Amino acid sequence: MRFDTFLPLTFALLACASLQAEELPEPIKQLQAKGAVIKGSFDAPDGLRGYAAEYRNNALALYLTANGKHVLVGNLFDAQGQDLSAAPLQKLVYGPMSKAIWAKMEKSAWIADGKPDAPRTVYLFSDPNCPYCNLFWQQARSWVTSGKVQLRHIMVGIIRQDSPAKSAALLASQDPSKALQAHESAGKASTLKPLDKIPDSVQKQLDDNLALMEELGLSATPTIFYQDENGHLQTQQGAPRPEMLEQILGKR
Repeated sequence: MRFDTFLPLTFALLACASLQAEELPEPIKQLQAKGAVIKGSFDAPDGLRGYAAEYRNNALALYLTANGKHVLVGNLFDAQGQDLSAAPLQKLVYGPMSKAIWAKMEKSAWIADGKPDAPRTVYLFSDPNCPYCNLFWQQARSWVTSGKVQLRHIMVGIIRQDSPAKSAALLASQDPSKALQAHESAGKASTLKPLDKIPDSVQKQLDDNLALMEELGLSATPTIFYQDENGHLQTQQGAPRPEMLEQILGKR
């Protein structure tokens, strides 16, 4: 899954105002009525008019025909094989989506693993009973201990019946980072005990984290979010293959 960098706020506001001033053609309105959120319009060749839309966390390129009566949905390629839809979708859909997602993760209930001034931040949805979360924790050790990366574990409880109470135990501990370190370093021998009663404030954190996960259409842990060398937001579901680690965590 790919998301791209965010537009400056002023550009986004101008694009929004432009769309409000522009009366959408009827074929575009019909797709809008089906749930497509129109984010902006752009020039296209051969009399076509392009529209960038967001639909269920995905970007769609819509091309209105010259007579204004029909719309084509999909990517448009030129004779050299260049995707003419990529740049407009990056600018108008994936960019704003990326910033919004990153901001929501920043505000979620996460536990830090690594130095706060690390040059790279990586988020992951994490369950205390998830063996692949533990595998990724182990894979990332050299990057974390060297100060290059801070992992931020967005705690959820979805794998086993006691997962929510174990996540709550980590979030409610006096030192969540230390508690997470002890739990993950022990692996299968972890002595982490689920809370008998989850405080209301911690339950809200868990509920909000799960709601965010569902909003993003995710169903498994770990799901990892990172920014690539171009600043584009990328995701990896499950523990990554060894050859993917430098892409996610940076050069060793």
